[in-house]
Amino acid sequence: MGASRNTSLERLQIAGRFESLRKILLSEAYVNCRDKPLADWALPTDRRLPLALLGRTVGDLLSRPFSELEETPGIGYKKLQSLLRLLARVANTDPWRLPVEATACSQAKESGEPSANGFDPDTVSEVVWERWRASVVRHGLQAETLGRLTPSLKHMTRVIWNRPLGDYIDLPLAGIRALKTHGEKRVRAILEVFYCVHCLVDGMQPQEHLAVRLIPRRIDAVEQWVGRGLQTPGVPKAEEIRQRFVEPLVDQIRVDATQQIVSLAENRLGVEGPITSVRRCARQLGLTRARVYQLLNEINDIMNVRWPNGRQQVYRLLEKFEGEAAATGRSDQLVQLRAAVELFYPRHRRGADGPMERAGKEDRAAGSENGHGEPQRPQMAGQR
Repeated sequence: MGASRNTSLERLQIAGRFESLRKILLSEAYVNCRDKPLADWALPTDRRLPLALLGRTVGDLLSRPFSELEETPGIGYKKLQSLLRLLARVANTDPWRLPVEATACSQAKESGEPSANGFDPDTVSEVVWERWRASVVRHGLQAETLGRLTPSLKHMTRVIWNRPLGDYIDLPLAGIRALKTHGEKRVRAILEVFYCVHCLVDGMQPQEHLAVRLIPRRIDAVEQWVGRGLQTPGVPKAEEIRQRFVEPLVDQIRVDATQQIVSLAENRLGVEGPITSVRRCARQLGLTRARVYQLLNEINDIMNVRWPNGRQQVYRLLEKFEGEAAATGRSDQLVQLRAAVELFYPRHRRGADGPMERAGKEDRAAGSENGHGEPQRPQMAGQR
C-alpha cells in the first residue's frame, strides 16, 4: 500500500511539473523553440535520456497529454524525470541568450576538466552550438581560421590550423562529430574556438561603419609596436626591442609549442645568454641538426598561423631600422631583432619538410583527387 501511494504521488508531481512547463512553453515567447527537436537540448553528459521522445519537436510533445507520453514504450519514471529536465532547459532558453543550464560557464565547476577559460565540451548542446555559429556569422568572422583564434595550438591538430570557421557554420553539432577524421579531440578544439569567439562578441551590436577584428592578444601588442616603429623616426634601444618585440613573440611560442621548441627559440635569440648556433643547439638538446631545422620550421608555422601578415611588417621594420642605424652607427642595437625576424619569418624554409609541409601536401593531394587545386571541405562519414 505504501509503495503504491508513493508511486502515485511521484506521478502526480511529475504530471504537475509537466503541466507547469507546458503552460510556460506554449507562450508566444517560445514559438521558435517549439519547432526544434527535444534532442537539441540534450548534453553529452546526460544519462537516462528519453530516447523515444528526443526526435520529436517540443511543440509536438506539448500538444500531447501527459498520460499519452507516459504510456510511450521505453518511457518509465526516470525517463520522465529526464524529459522534465530537458523541457526545463527549453524554458530557460532566451532568444537572445544561451540556455542557462547549457552555458559552459554555468557548468564549469560541475564538469570534470573544463578549460581555464571556462569551456567544457560536455555542456554544449545543439542550441548552444547554434548560438555560437550565429555570433560568428553576425560579425562576419567566417574567414577567420581556427588556428589563429584557438587558446593554444598545442591542443589543436595541425591539419585544421588554417581551416576557416565558415567550414563549420552550416553543420549541426552531430554533423561535425560525423565528419571523417573528426575525433573527440578535434571536435573539442573546434568548439572551443567558437566558444571563445562567442564569449567575446556576444552582446555586441554590428555597426555598418565598423568591423570586428580578432587577433591574439600578444600579437596585437607586437603589431601595434611595429606600426609605431614604422611611423616614428629613429632606432629603438636593444632593451625596448627585447621587451616589446622579442619577449611577446617568445611568449606566444610558449603558449603554442612544446618546451623543447621554446628552449630552442630562446637559445637562438640569446634570451638567457649569447645567441646560439644551430650546431650548438643540436648538441645542447641532443638532436640532429635536421631535427633542429624541423623544429625551427614549426616556429615559423606557428607565426604564419597566429600572425599571417607579420612577415611583410617585420621585414619592412627591419629594413627601416637598418637604414637609420647605418646612418647613425647604431647597428649593434639590431642584433636581436635580426635574429628574431629570421627565427619567426625566415627568408627560406630550413631543412626537410616539417609537419605543415606534409599536411599541405596531403591537402593538395586530396584537392587533386577531387579535380580541383584546393583542399576539399570536410566531408561527413558516408559522403562521396
